Amino acid sequence: MCGASCKKYLDINNNPNSPTVTNSQLELPLAIVNAASLTSNMNDYGGQTVGYTANAGGYGGFGASWTYDYQPSQGEGFWDLGYQTLENFQYIINQTATDPANANYDAVAKIMKAYIFHMLVDEFGDIPYSQALLGGANFRPKYDSASTIYPALASLLDSAITEINGAGSATAIPSGSDPLFGGVMVAWKQFANSLKLRLIIRASAVVTFPNMTFSSDGFLTGDAIVQPGYALALNGSGSQVSPSWSAWVGNYAGSRAGQAWVPAYFVYGYYDGTKLSDNVRGSNIYFGWPLDSVNQLGITPPNNTKTSPFNAGAWYSGGGAGTSLGNATGVEKGPNMGEPLMLLAEVNFLQAEADLRGILTGTAATDFNNGIANSFGYIEEGPSATSGTSGPGGGGYSATYATDAAAYQAANSTSYLANYSLATTPAQQLEAIITQKYIALNFINGEEAWSEYRRTGYPVSSSLVINNPYGSMASTQSQATNPNHLPTRLPYVASEAATNGSNVPQGISVYTSTIFWAQ
Repeated sequence: MCGASCKKYLDINNNPNSPTVTNSQLELPLAIVNAASLTSNMNDYGGQTVGYTANAGGYGGFGASWTYDYQPSQGEGFWDLGYQTLENFQYIINQTATDPANANYDAVAKIMKAYIFHMLVDEFGDIPYSQALLGGANFRPKYDSASTIYPALASLLDSAITEINGAGSATAIPSGSDPLFGGVMVAWKQFANSLKLRLIIRASAVVTFPNMTFSSDGFLTGDAIVQPGYALALNGSGSQVSPSWSAWVGNYAGSRAGQAWVPAYFVYGYYDGTKLSDNVRGSNIYFGWPLDSVNQLGITPPNNTKTSPFNAGAWYSGGGAGTSLGNATGVEKGPNMGEPLMLLAEVNFLQAEADLRGILTGTAATDFNNGIANSFGYIEEGPSATSGTSGPGGGGYSATYATDAAAYQAANSTSYLANYSLATTPAQQLEAIITQKYIALNFINGEEAWSEYRRTGYPVSSSLVINNPYGSMASTQSQATNPNHLPTRLPYVASEAATNGSNVPQGISVYTSTIFWAQ
């Protein structure tokens, strides 16, 4: 499931005799870029399960992607890269935790530690946490309850914000050592608040958080994008491209990527008029709009009827050839595009749900509309946005994004999924928020959309799978026993059974064992 992008993008050998701050300066970009690769890899898996992608014609070997008969090897890449990246961040924490001069490094590592652990919980449930990352002190860590890890992560984020606020004259993080926010600590605090809001929205209905408030720094005001210097030049130049581009588009040498997958009818229906009409985002995201290579997972269609002539997959909407490939809008913008960890649009929709539930005191309709507008903003911008600066405040959004979003809502004014004023019940309001979040995350963060579907049941996926490609996100060859014919989680990995078997939870079913926050 990891695919071509499951690899480390920096290779740094630490010298233990070097000053601590130098080690942290070297380790931090490595860890952040690995976190971006993990997010990209999990987007691929999430997209398959949540109705973003389907198999193309003329290819085979889809196996468990069709049946959901996940074996212990299925999530091995996520588990391994996740814990390897956590070890990177824990190294920084171990080096800086007792040194006030390096408080900023310690705080950033804690924030990213919370980010990685929460993704692993969302796919595996109970995992090693309190005894993890101890190195040789404990080779067989216990598995902590997922429902206790979530509040602990929220507290970790709080402590990171407090540490930044008290850093005083601590060493600043150079922009070159921070490919996410360029050393801007206010942005890191806003990211921590936004992650905490995600945790609280997902789990506060079933667990108690010790602190449901947020620091006065507020939430993200732009897209959180990792940009370590992904470059246009490929193949022997020493440059490294965005992991999403590498996995889904191709390279200038002519090798293709992602050709075995096409958009799924389920998500396509939110663009082509079946559920909603959205020509602007649809034409920016997909090659050859309107599409004629669309499928439902599990069906073997004829060979693709439309493929990009640029050695690119279905999610590259641009033109060019050779070294001019790239410089596009949509989700696959170019080999030099940054990797988003969290979109501003997602934060807006989190705020809208928090308003709806009384967690925040804002206006749900306003945050809902902002989420739609900022989704247009990200989709319409090109690949040149630098780390942490993409957004409506001068960071790259097009001049027309707000106008285009307003036109979209006007064109769909009779649907409460786009016109929040027509959502007259809490259930309809939540469905509208989560459905628009689903659209905004399309092929950007499939794992997050998949988690939100499992939590809320939105967007609605019918129990009728066969001959219902627009209505069901499930595979026609699903072996899942649930009414929606979808899996519920990933199995524990084989390496854990081999090395930590006495602690691995038993009796786990990928069809019936749910994550603690799921329906």
